[in-house]
Amino acid sequence: MRGLAVLRVAITLMIAVIAAAVVGWLWKHYQVEPWTRDGRVRADVVEVGPDVGGLVAEVDVRDNQPVHRGQPLFVLDRPRFQLALAEAEAAVLTQRSALDQARREDRRNRTLGELVSTETTEEGAAKITQLIAALAQALANRDTARLNLKRTIVRAPVDGVADNVVLQPGDYASPGRAVLGVIATATLHVDGYFEETKLDQIQIGDPVEVRLMGDRFVLTGHVESISPGIEDRERVPSESLIPNVNPTFSWVRLAQRIPVRIALDHVPEGTRLIAGRTATVTVRPRAADRKAS
Repeated sequence: MRGLAVLRVAITLMIAVIAAAVVGWLWKHYQVEPWTRDGRVRADVVEVGPDVGGLVAEVDVRDNQPVHRGQPLFVLDRPRFQLALAEAEAAVLTQRSALDQARREDRRNRTLGELVSTETTEEGAAKITQLIAALAQALANRDTARLNLKRTIVRAPVDGVADNVVLQPGDYASPGRAVLGVIATATLHVDGYFEETKLDQIQIGDPVEVRLMGDRFVLTGHVESISPGIEDRERVPSESLIPNVNPTFSWVRLAQRIPVRIALDHVPEGTRLIAGRTATVTVRPRAADRKAS
């Protein structure tokens, strides 16, 4: 009986030790180790719109189509801009002709010397100055008309993928108003939102493993940067310019989540990097960082 009691005590102690070890591992894994399931694939989206307004004559891309920088996306109706350029070029010719005539008259007046009054000579010189300015304005108008004509062809500003292409021929595109987007594939990265209690374990340059939800591949990268600030929800703008602070305070304080930008170093073939996908991000602190901590 005594041996059985000792065995029971030993088993109880063993279970307690195992339970304490499991609890310690779980606490370290979830509260200390720098990893998070709250990760997102992100990319910069370039909003594309025309610099000049007009009817859309043709659309040269489809939704979700890969595009290269400089590739035409859509074209505005060009005849109006061609006519404006022709008018501007005619104005340049007119001003040049008038300037040449004024210069000939001025040379003739100066050649005649005293036969022409000083007032007439001065008026001729002033006329030349005015016509030079008018020619410069005409040249600027011509260059503007030429630029407007060139920009009736709207091109992709970056390499990427055309997104949300619903534009159709016949639609009117207003200047400066985005009509489609281009997801810049070169800017694809992962943002991991880590609890502030784990930031001490994260350093710039630390290697990172990324697992996308529903994907068996493991992506590798490194910590590129840590966000310098997040929004303070306890403080709102005030018309009086005096801080408006929430008077209530919750005794249960949840750790804030800080965005950490992850640059991807290796993406396995077959991985679909789609902006917005959910990811699990695990930072592997370097040995030097562990020693320092």
